[in-house]
Amino acid sequence: MKESQITNWKKMFITLIVVNSVIFLGILLFIFWPAPDVEIPEKVFLEDESGAEFTVKSSKTNLNELVNAYIDKLPKPGNIQYAVKFDEEVHLMGTVAAFSTEVPVTISFEPIVQENGDIILHATGMSLGLLRLPEDRILQYVNSRIETPEWITIDPKEEQIYIALTKMELKSNFRVRAQQIDLENDNISFRIKVPNKTLGL
Repeated sequence: MKESQITNWKKMFITLIVVNSVIFLGILLFIFWPAPDVEIPEKVFLEDESGAEFTVKSSKTNLNELVNAYIDKLPKPGNIQYAVKFDEEVHLMGTVAAFSTEVPVTISFEPIVQENGDIILHATGMSLGLLRLPEDRILQYVNSRIETPEWITIDPKEEQIYIALTKMELKSNFRVRAQQIDLENDNISFRIKVPNKTLGL
């Protein structure tokens, strides 16, 4: 073997070691770097506002269509696609493009209705491809890849997503709060507040 070939082989070997070391250190930092504190929005109570309220009942099928239609309109980075599915739990499913391949992401949540009608999605299971990462790391990774509206807060440290439904702005000026989300029995209902000013009162 020529000396130039040996030199090239050594350079390639050293380059490979350096690249692998950088990737390994990056993964270690990602795993052990403390998750940032997230500020949960202040709760709004729609009962304090004047207006009429109506109860709207839904089903998992209708909620699937509504939520995914909304997601389709959200801006998405070019390296992630995702959707939501409702069955016995809420499932966030998608793929992330990494290292020239698509890595599947799946997170399952239990929905918990708050006293003011907001919703907490508490994570019950997570996976990021075949990687065995701590669950808060997976949620932190997803948080860095998904652009959410202001009324949705991803909290990796608490392994949950806070949906400030009462702060969601609708074109009609209607306000929404969750009343019951019982996925097992397909019993889902919301309260719609119609402010008096919307009716010209």
